[in-house]
Amino acid sequence: MRKKRSSSQHDLSRRWGRAALRTLAPALLLFATLQTAQAQLGVTTFGIQLKPVIPFGFFDPVTTLEQGTLASTVELKGGMAFGMVVRTGLTKAISLEVGIDQITRRYDVTLSNDTNAYNGSTQIRFVGYEVPVTCLVYIRLGEKTWMNNALGLSMDFYPSDAVRNFDAGQVYYYRRNWAQLGVVGNIGVEYRTEKSGYFYLGGTFHRPFQDLALAEVIWTDQYQNYRPYSMSKFINGSYLTVDLRYYFHEDPDKARLRKKR
Repeated sequence: MRKKRSSSQHDLSRRWGRAALRTLAPALLLFATLQTAQAQLGVTTFGIQLKPVIPFGFFDPVTTLEQGTLASTVELKGGMAFGMVVRTGLTKAISLEVGIDQITRRYDVTLSNDTNAYNGSTQIRFVGYEVPVTCLVYIRLGEKTWMNNALGLSMDFYPSDAVRNFDAGQVYYYRRNWAQLGVVGNIGVEYRTEKSGYFYLGGTFHRPFQDLALAEVIWTDQYQNYRPYSMSKFINGSYLTVDLRYYFHEDPDKARLRKKR
């Protein structure tokens, strides 16, 4: 009789333990998430970034110009952006980022004329500056690994036009505006250390609301007193980058933390 009673008590204890675990597990998970997410609350950190530009066919990197027997292509071949970023923790899971970058787009330009079998090519670089402002939302992947998604706007500046000579002509890039607005979205993963900062790997899509520039390719006919023949077309400024970032370690602002609590 004692054995049966002891066995039933043991079963009852096991059932109670399982029920308690089912009840407490979501609460413990939520508590752990809030505690770890709080690492961003009240933290303002400075970072540096390097972003190689990746040509991607979906964004129409090739622009074709034609006029009579003349044909030209302008193709985005890559580039490089670099700069700094400042991140401020607004809540336990949301941060605001403001950055400033210099970006250099690199284009290959070809020019051909069927009448005299001419084929020429050159490269032209177009330099701009960007001030993106984005809002980040964090998702925890592991003990020290986080994924973030960001969306925002960027004010883009273009200080000058660009020009490059062929042996039988020229190519000009006339900026559409000296300043214009664009949309920015990125996704990435970062590894957070306790004292050595954050290491980030991700990607960014940048799309201006207007065309980047007017590309004009000029053929100079040396057999007709160097008479110029011009072709022009607007260039789309959208691009994709691979983002490499490092954020320096900063301790939370204790005054802000007390105010939030």
